[in-house]
Amino acid sequence: MPAPAGFSYTERSDGSVVITHRGRAATTLRGARAAEFLSEVDSNPQLVMARWTGNYKRGNERQARSHPRNRGR
Repeated sequence: MPAPAGFSYTERSDGSVVITHRGRAATTLRGARAAEFLSEVDSNPQLVMARWTGNYKRGNERQARSHPRNRGR
């Protein structure tokens, strides 16, 4: 599975952190969650941001494409 890409984050003056994906706001973290994120983001930023936003591949995309509900689109 390739590493996620397109994530960035901005730390605001009030201590909150805004994580964006491809230029759109994905989530805003405040308080203790923002501090925890900032301490963890140095290891592998793209993967950490994908995990915190819940926007990462789960391995079942190929199966979902062939599901009857998704065939007509």
